[in-house]
Amino acid sequence: MTEPSGETAPEAAEPTEDLREEAAEPPAPDAAEGPDSTEEPAEGPGTTEEPGTGGEPDSPERPAAAEEPRTAEGPESAEEPDDRTATVEEPEPAGEPEPAEEPDSRTATAEEPGSAEETGDRSAVGEGAGAVEGADGSELSEAQAELAAQRELRARIEARKAEKSGPVTSGAKLSGTAADLLAAVRAVEGGTSSGSAFYEAPEPAPRRPAVETTPATTVRPPAPERPTAPAPGTTAAVREVLAAGGAPEALAGRVAAVLGEGAAPALREDPWQLLAVPGVRPEQADGFARALLGPACGPGDPRRAVALTVWLLERAAVQGHTALEVQAVCAGLAGHAVPDPEQAVEAAVSEGAVLLFQEEETAEEPEGDEDVEEAPVPAAEREPAAPALLGLDRYAMAEESLADGLARLVRTAKADVWEGGELERAAGANGLVLHTGGEAARAEPVALAAAARERGLRTLVAVHADGGRRALGAAGAEAVTVAALLSGAAGPGRDEDGAFALDLLVVLDAPQLDVETGAMLVESLPDGCRLVLSGDPEVLGAPGAGRVFADVLASRVCPRIASRVPDPGPLGELVSGIGAGELNQVEAPGKEVVIVPVRDAGEAVHRTVQLVADSVPRALGVPSEQTQVVTVGHGGSAGTRALNAALKQRLNPGPGRFGGYDPGDRVAYAPAPGRTVTGTVLSADAEGLRLRCGRDELLVPKDRVESALRHGWALTAHQAAGTRWPAVVVVLPGDAAGGLSRPWVYTAFGRAERHLSVVHGVDQALPRAVAEGVAPERTTRLRPLLEALLAVDGE
Repeated sequence: MTEPSGETAPEAAEPTEDLREEAAEPPAPDAAEGPDSTEEPAEGPGTTEEPGTGGEPDSPERPAAAEEPRTAEGPESAEEPDDRTATVEEPEPAGEPEPAEEPDSRTATAEEPGSAEETGDRSAVGEGAGAVEGADGSELSEAQAELAAQRELRARIEARKAEKSGPVTSGAKLSGTAADLLAAVRAVEGGTSSGSAFYEAPEPAPRRPAVETTPATTVRPPAPERPTAPAPGTTAAVREVLAAGGAPEALAGRVAAVLGEGAAPALREDPWQLLAVPGVRPEQADGFARALLGPACGPGDPRRAVALTVWLLERAAVQGHTALEVQAVCAGLAGHAVPDPEQAVEAAVSEGAVLLFQEEETAEEPEGDEDVEEAPVPAAEREPAAPALLGLDRYAMAEESLADGLARLVRTAKADVWEGGELERAAGANGLVLHTGGEAARAEPVALAAAARERGLRTLVAVHADGGRRALGAAGAEAVTVAALLSGAAGPGRDEDGAFALDLLVVLDAPQLDVETGAMLVESLPDGCRLVLSGDPEVLGAPGAGRVFADVLASRVCPRIASRVPDPGPLGELVSGIGAGELNQVEAPGKEVVIVPVRDAGEAVHRTVQLVADSVPRALGVPSEQTQVVTVGHGGSAGTRALNAALKQRLNPGPGRFGGYDPGDRVAYAPAPGRTVTGTVLSADAEGLRLRCGRDELLVPKDRVESALRHGWALTAHQAAGTRWPAVVVVLPGDAAGGLSRPWVYTAFGRAERHLSVVHGVDQALPRAVAEGVAPERTTRLRPLLEALLAVDGE
């Protein structure tokens, strides 16, 4: 179990304890130099491109394989802090592999996916030419529509749960005195109590009325209300409190948005509520509290203990966990000098800030004569009880709602006989079906959708990213993204109960579903609707909290159809081998795979720019606009920031007069945490930046440019998941070794359709990651919840 404390996430530097002392983040230490020029080029799959020994590397008449790399400065640590805001650090994102020790002296780098995507250094929109100054437009953005849809769903879930009667369900808030609660926690942890006195199995969700034979009248839901900004008076009052505590006044807007209208008095009463603002560290909140409360406040303050417990669980959610073991939380609290971690957990649970769970294991009925007494099992042979877990209400509600919704679909679907392949027959007979396979296997669920439409069923295909529609060819014209479906921007209307007018929903890229998105999606499906979740289980998991696809697979509560369609060509052979733990050397007669060895991060950046701007277009005919760079993280000498800066200078130089951007810049926009949309800047006006994203034109509001937009010539593997490009350049500098895992390599290499270049500086760390690098496990509750609701005998 990975603790979510500050020690687990690689940090560039320890932040100061007082916000007033923090003017800027210190730079990360430089990483050690890579192998010198006398070392043999690293072995790898495909053709190896030898760096030249002389001449101008950018000369157009020189072939790509003989281009001379320029000598550049040595690599910096990939854990370079984001210095947009001197006092705020972004939390470690979901799916980030733990940095592993390597035999060499290179500094490890960890992946930062899009669940908490950072943005590079840039000025706010409106500086320079001032073209984007002015009042906000009245048009709703896709992100705002999506957030409003989430709030509407959560309100429905809460109302539905309030209607339930009977004993307290698993995950409900505990009541009683603090002493009784602490005793219960310790009893569960010590194995003297199973926790059954406090928890019962959750009741199934109430069923909606069965779907009528005649189509229901569908309506498009009304546009959600635009989120209102904090009142000027609230922001001014918060700014005053922040100034009194020595915190940057620039945080006032974010604090007011998170804490609401009563933010100022709430902060004065409990300064540690500052930790609720994403990016604020405990050391910074401690300094703020000392400035407001004086020396009377200490590490054992109950307010601090509760706030830290919530902060640890929020940080764990960014890493992909929906819950943590009690012992892991206690260890994290001890790491932050909380004198009595168990008492802190007790206080947090009794106040309702966090929830305590003890999942019940399904008891098996004894066979034979019930009167025969079984001999007691020795203590040494007993299976250990499931550990007690702590979680936040939002993720507990999402997992329980998702489990109830999936069980409802399984129980309400009417079995039918569909002629066709294995997937088609399974979908006809079941309400929930899982389909696994690589990129080529995506054709199977798409064909299933086409056949269902021919049967007269209301059918829809949903993908993770807009680029996934392009990969479907002609079938992509009828597909929508999951985000657009949930926000109401695309897809069918809803009936009077708010359910989609669908009989079959096929979701591709299902491993990218986080638990909250999955809950919203399933909650929106009517009774009797069939759901097919399709995806490649080897790719990186969702950038948000949870692992929906993996948990449903592991629960074995529905049919699982494994595709036998292999991915074609040298790239398919390479990626398939990686999925099996082998980095094979493949024949690449058409330069489908090229290895470019480099000595250090500076050379890696230089060779990457050469490949994108010159070598790949000239040798393969793939333009720069269709070539995507993928690297391990945002920071460091060869992270996305450094690569995007170099690529902009070469491909679209300009002053960045619109908040750091110019028309023609490739960008990555995060309209919501965990989702990345790639596009090109078209223009800027008083409302913000206008982007061309595939077939659509999007507006990034000017107040969102700094936090939600970054240049997009280079992405992380999590940002790139769900989309493929004709050519991909994967950059692996020496300091990236610790961020590699088999799922990361599988995902990054699998983004290429025709050509893959690997800028290789990690030596044997690459084959070692493929053979041994398993991504860290996430702690979730969905699997036991599903098994309790839909236990399948005989599987």
